[in-house]
Amino acid sequence: MNEGKIVVGIDIGTSKIAAIIARVDETINVLGVSEIKSSGIKKGQIVDIEEAVSTINASLDAAERMAGYSVSRVVASLGGAHIESQNSRGVVAVSNPEGEISQSDISRVIDAARAISQPSTREIIHVIPRNYTVDGQEGIKDPIGMTGIRLEVDTHVISSSTTSLRNLEKALSEVGVDLDGVVFSAYASSLSVLSDTEKELGVILVDIGAGTTDISIYVDGSISYSSVIPVGARHITNDLAIGLRISLDSAEKIKLYLSGSGKKTVKIEPEIEPEDVRKAAKALDEIDLSSLGLVEDLRKVSQKTLIDGIIRPRLNEIFIMVGLEIKKSGYGGQTPSGLVLTGGGAKTVGAIEAAKRMLAMSVRVGVPSGMKGIVDEIQDSSFAAVIGLVVYGAKESPAPYTMPFGLTLPNIPKFPANKFFRKVADFIRSFMP
Repeated sequence: MNEGKIVVGIDIGTSKIAAIIARVDETINVLGVSEIKSSGIKKGQIVDIEEAVSTINASLDAAERMAGYSVSRVVASLGGAHIESQNSRGVVAVSNPEGEISQSDISRVIDAARAISQPSTREIIHVIPRNYTVDGQEGIKDPIGMTGIRLEVDTHVISSSTTSLRNLEKALSEVGVDLDGVVFSAYASSLSVLSDTEKELGVILVDIGAGTTDISIYVDGSISYSSVIPVGARHITNDLAIGLRISLDSAEKIKLYLSGSGKKTVKIEPEIEPEDVRKAAKALDEIDLSSLGLVEDLRKVSQKTLIDGIIRPRLNEIFIMVGLEIKKSGYGGQTPSGLVLTGGGAKTVGAIEAAKRMLAMSVRVGVPSGMKGIVDEIQDSSFAAVIGLVVYGAKESPAPYTMPFGLTLPNIPKFPANKFFRKVADFIRSFMP
């Protein structure tokens, strides 16, 4: 990581757009953070460019005001059911006659692994090395400087729909920022919430967003499987709205209220009369919603009906689908670290219990850590992806912005006219053949 590097991450989700501006050296020092309700985005994909641009702009502006920094480059998340993954292998001969492996050999072997058959409608966004093999010696993590003749690499390749990728690029271009990288949401979350020990032993990360549930499986320290389930926490809200015949906004308030307070346990003394037991149980089961100020003027409702009758069946469905993906991956028996839940949906009441019940493995909620600065708001599972984008961006070194006629535009972080010059450059380029 470069010392004092400023990194901007923007997580474009179904329910919210979160932006973080951080200075990264040994740790992540958060300078500015914002969270705006998203618009124009459905199931992780942009469905209305104008609305998406407006909310992305609002989120970045709020973070800029807090940080006192003008954003020119961002690392963005990408999700949605169009995400697919596969594992690929590349083989090259070491170019140095003396057999010492260099960075150029690493680049060539990764390019060889990238050369897989893909439809024209799909584009590769990640080629992540899992491990290298030098002259038959397997399990090498970093072969640079080693001696050999034949270099092989096992990689994990994540691809997306070209249309979704281009829409994201266009939206950010209209906002006036350059894209340093596009990162699959679950991969970003894994960078911020999983420990090295968990990755080495084998672990499953499940990021429950509003519109989708993203899965990343790590085996032997490397990501080995990625997928997206088109069901998320918003479906729980829909179920509550339909079951109680209320608006989606009111249903969301009730869901957050239940998730925040947790399920209360009913303790009944044995010497109480049966009739009194029933009355006591009913009184404890009813929850008072008057403090939420719902437009439907809903006052009392049965907690058992909400949690056991509406929320639990949907959570069970989500984790059954997660279980099917784990089975499909073939790595189910290689993840002794269990399951790590993250994303806003991980806070849903009963989520941990449902995961344990349906998947029969240990479960914990993953929260980002190891940060300083303005961290009170973001030490929360719903910010896992955007913190992961900062971690990812800190490892990348962006190329200078190239203007027409071979000129380069210097990156002047605190110069507010930077966005203007970039727009002018893009305008000039549009007239060039």
